Amino acid sequence: MEVFIEPIGRLINEFSKLPGVGKKTAQRYAYRVINMSEGEARAFAEAIVNVKKKVRYCKICGNFTEEEICSVCATRDRSVICVVKEPKDVVALEKLHEFKGVYHVLHGVIDPINGVSPNDIRVKELLGRVKDGQVKEVIMATNPDVEGEATAMYIAKLLAPLGISVTRLAHGIPIGSELEYTDEVTLSRALLERKPI
Repeated sequence: MEVFIEPIGRLINEFSKLPGVGKKTAQRYAYRVINMSEGEARAFAEAIVNVKKKVRYCKICGNFTEEEICSVCATRDRSVICVVKEPKDVVALEKLHEFKGVYHVLHGVIDPINGVSPNDIRVKELLGRVKDGQVKEVIMATNPDVEGEATAMYIAKLLAPLGISVTRLAHGIPIGSELEYTDEVTLSRALLERKPI
């Protein structure tokens, strides 16, 4: 005997395809949908269909937008480009309300172990953006892991002959943490990148 009737099993299966959602979480989501009113369930389904219909990638930076060009690319200073791995990284930086330049979303990082080469991410598009001579600085804001560092170094080497300043987000000890619990790589990086006070 099947544990779940077909419609519930199918819904659980679809939820479990989402990243970070295991079978138990998928079951909870499915039960929540079952207990929604028909109007709530219809609104939920319409939101999914609507996002698939309306959201696309900005033709300049690769971030999410409803238009051909996102509002950041249309209105901000294009002389400084912040390079990130994914659109969610743009959201994290925008929450700070500090950065006034534009972004470039790579949609991945170089990861030879998983078969991701520079040709599989948006490196060529970045090079095309900087060749017009308007860009003064490229900020590498990829994650501080092996793949993020390799990607940042690869792009920096490509940009070096163009005379563009390439910077990297600072790494160091998080505020509120204790030195004895900080890993050696972070502590070493913090020591190397110390600043005067």
